[in-house]
Amino acid sequence: MLRVKVAGCAAAAALMACVSYGASAQDQPYPNRYIRILTSEAGSTNDIVARIIARYLPEKLGQPVVVENRGGPAADVVARAAPDGYTILLYGSSVWVLPYFRHMSYDPLRDLTAVSSAYSQAIILLVHPSLPVKSVKDLMALAKARPGQLLYSAGTTAATPHLAMELFKYMSHLDLLRVNYKGTAPAVNALMAGEVQVMFTGAGSVMPMVKSGRMRAIAVATAERSPLVPGLPTVAESGLPGYDFTSVVGIFAPAKTPAATVELLSREISAILKRPDIVQMLFESGTAALGSTPDEFGARVRADIDRWRKIIKDTGIQIE
Repeated sequence: MLRVKVAGCAAAAALMACVSYGASAQDQPYPNRYIRILTSEAGSTNDIVARIIARYLPEKLGQPVVVENRGGPAADVVARAAPDGYTILLYGSSVWVLPYFRHMSYDPLRDLTAVSSAYSQAIILLVHPSLPVKSVKDLMALAKARPGQLLYSAGTTAATPHLAMELFKYMSHLDLLRVNYKGTAPAVNALMAGEVQVMFTGAGSVMPMVKSGRMRAIAVATAERSPLVPGLPTVAESGLPGYDFTSVVGIFAPAKTPAATVELLSREISAILKRPDIVQMLFESGTAALGSTPDEFGARVRADIDRWRKIIKDTGIQIE
């Protein structure tokens, strides 16, 4: 009698059961188990949007969705994950721009595939109230008169606050000194405390401080005025023509994930983000819900990479 000894299946009958189960699970249509979304720290806008998706996506796909928060970039984890649609990423521009500042373990174009845009924020230019500045023109004049003396705060390299300011410096030819902090929240606190004088960041998290007078908002970074911050002029119209910085966060899957799986995720996630109640809830927090096809989001990522490759080459921006 033939005896088969396999971990988890001690007898031939058990082995056949295991093989049968594995084959049937593999043959089942996607998804047949839980999906995880990797994103940034708990309480961030990324986390909030990821949890909205995790709440409603099971209604569409019939499987649980869990959110996994990571203190650092999670793109390398998703890039190495099995390309089966069970591990996806919700993150912003640092995913596709950071590898052009320094060597990373993944290539955003080779190792990740775009699924859908998720949301954008109104990125605003802020100054400490002690600074005698009420417009972009005022800020530029002061920075020109005091080269290298004005400090700006930024968190993670290649995250929104850093990139928005680097584009501002690139186009204005001004010398502002960067002070690094371990994330956007400490960078905002530094501005409120007067440790630095200026920064860019998302409006949603700082408008209460603006309204209380602890910081002053002078412009919005987008090319057109934003309904998310009504009444605030653009950087372009108030001192730096042509300036346009839009913060877009999106969903990625590992490269080689089946096209049908990517299309399914894109379609269902976009439908959630376009629900009127979700759109309104995010709008009230200074966030514009998006949702797109994989091709649309992929084209945006590639265009952004091309733009930042040129800026990095022209300026020689270094990572500290």
